[in-house]
Amino acid sequence: MGAGLAARLLGLALAALPAAAAAHEGHAPPPGAGVRSRYAFPLPAPKSYSLPPIKAAGDGRVLDEDGREQALRQLLLGRVSVVAFIYTRCGDLCPAASLDMSQLQDLAAKDRRVSRRMRLVTMSFDPEHDTPQTMRDYAAQFRSGAAPEWLFLTAPDRAGLAPMLAAYNQTVDAKADPASAGGPLNHIFRAFLIDRAGQVRNIYSLDFFDPKLVLNDVRSLLLEEEGGRRSRGRSSHTNPPASATSAR
Repeated sequence: MGAGLAARLLGLALAALPAAAAAHEGHAPPPGAGVRSRYAFPLPAPKSYSLPPIKAAGDGRVLDEDGREQALRQLLLGRVSVVAFIYTRCGDLCPAASLDMSQLQDLAAKDRRVSRRMRLVTMSFDPEHDTPQTMRDYAAQFRSGAAPEWLFLTAPDRAGLAPMLAAYNQTVDAKADPASAGGPLNHIFRAFLIDRAGQVRNIYSLDFFDPKLVLNDVRSLLLEEEGGRRSRGRSSHTNPPASATSAR
């Protein structure tokens, strides 16, 4: 990302903060988490706190940057995903959130063991304007590398979008003045941490969508998964299958 664009977006991000929703939904922030990287204490170690499943991730038909239609839930399986809902005509919350996603990608790219096991997803809720080509152009402003994977998606139409917005409790409505400087749509920012099995494990407002905090949460889920595999491995050695014991 160019220095000029980064500076402009940082200004937008700072201006948008007073309007951001303050709640960190689904789970209380872990000990040490503060607003927008102003931590009173160091971040806790990954997996030193719990992120229980909240609900299954919502599904729906989406279009990728090449215009291919796919199922959103299928795209989320197999890696820990961070999903953010935005629209490209937004002039306040969305540029701030996209800058945070860009910083999250840069941070994750420094750790190959993490970056190859996670993905970022930016999903538009403005299908009339945000075509696949528009999303591709938007991606070029923020995406800095190939890892972790960062998908930019839109919906085929508003009818197909509505069930997805309902599943993620993402409210969107038109402003009285479509020429508003902040963009024509009212919305709150919501981003979702989704595990490899498609379960939502955290929900972030913009105030708590801090790249370091989110990466900590991603690492916590990866460590949880590794611990589960080791536990299953020890169990299989301790308790051999019945067929193995009967053959002795």
